[in-house]
Amino acid sequence: VWTDGLTSLDRYKGRCYHIEPVPGEEDQYIAYVAYPLDLFEEGSVTNMLTSIVGNVFGF
Repeated sequence: VWTDGLTSLDRYKGRCYHIEPVPGEEDQYIAYVAYPLDLFEEGSVTNMLTSIVGNVFGF
C-alpha cells in the first residue's frame, strides 16, 4: 500500500555523514546530518526549518 512508503524508517531517517571534534572542547563533537530531499517541500524554507528544528534539536 502507498502508506508503507511513508512509514519506512530506513528511507526517511537522517544519516550522519561526518563527525568532527569541536576545537578546544574535550568530548564535544559536531555531527553533520543529511536527510532525503523527499522530506522537504520544494521551495519552502519554513518546511525545511521546522523539520530541522523538530527532528535534529527535538523541539
